[in-house]
Amino acid sequence: MRILHVDLGKNSYDIVFERGALDDVGKYIIRDGKKLCVITDDNVGKIYGEKVVSSLEKAGYTVSVITLPHGEKTKSFDVLPAIYSRLIKEKITRKDALVALGGGVIGDLCGFVAATYLRGIGFIQLPTSLLAQVDSSIGGKVAVDLPDGKNLVGAFWQPEKVVIDVNALSTLSEAFFTDGMAEVIKYGCIKDKELFDKLAECGGKSGLLPVIDDVIYRCCDIKREVVERDEKDKGERMLLNFGHTYGHALEKYYDFEKLSHGMAVSVGMYAICQIAEKKGLTKAGVADKIAKVAAMYGLPTTDPAPVAEVVKGVVNDKKNLGDKLMTVLLKDIGESYLYPTTAEFFG
Repeated sequence: MRILHVDLGKNSYDIVFERGALDDVGKYIIRDGKKLCVITDDNVGKIYGEKVVSSLEKAGYTVSVITLPHGEKTKSFDVLPAIYSRLIKEKITRKDALVALGGGVIGDLCGFVAATYLRGIGFIQLPTSLLAQVDSSIGGKVAVDLPDGKNLVGAFWQPEKVVIDVNALSTLSEAFFTDGMAEVIKYGCIKDKELFDKLAECGGKSGLLPVIDDVIYRCCDIKREVVERDEKDKGERMLLNFGHTYGHALEKYYDFEKLSHGMAVSVGMYAICQIAEKKGLTKAGVADKIAKVAAMYGLPTTDPAPVAEVVKGVVNDKKNLGDKLMTVLLKDIGESYLYPTTAEFFG
């Protein structure tokens, strides 16, 4: 077992890494309130729901479960009233907590519900996807989508604990593993050339699996360091959005159906580097390096969508500050910075 402590004063918490943790997750959760509500989706719930509930009940908690349809469209403002009503029915109080069992969609949604129900209750992250384990379960950015774009209604609400069981990745489909690799590549691009080079050296999933525990730990450690310095996303933390500005707009363009989040981010990372290279803002050849590594892990870096149409979605990006959009660029692999742009920059 390894533990990373996220030091945020009164909002501090631990990230626990242990294979097999979901089999006996109750031993990791120690709190005064004795009611827990597990929020999961219909895919993850079938695999882990029963054992997680059994373990929590064995630890002395009264447990209820809310199971939602899988997919990005579940992370919608429209689903919230039914969830709040269910929590009231289950008599969940401010001393109780929610448990997010699933990937990024469930973690974001559950965290937003926790931040807003009764003006805020506790929640625990049990991330089961690669994307959630390396990125979205950590740092307390929780949100739901609007028809106008992703994550436009949200909050900063830190979890009480994050428990990462790498064994959960064995149940992921190839598509979901590939999806998460975009965020892993992102961390190498923005903060750690050695990590990026390791991904290239591994050459793909089969070469990566023997070192996946260390890779996940390193990604989490990078995010921990950034979040501790900038919890509310006013400066350095914005670097974690590399590739996401165009990527989110691309997801919206396809109504969240054609491209997964990771695929869209991969396209976004490559696209922004190509643009920045042409403007002399990024070292020549960086985009090609990203494309090569992305291809090793089955990720696309191009898409036929017309750039002019996709860019219309950029203006609603949550990183838009006044008339400027703070866009994440690379000087080189492992060196990132913020650059003020307008929507025209992408076209």
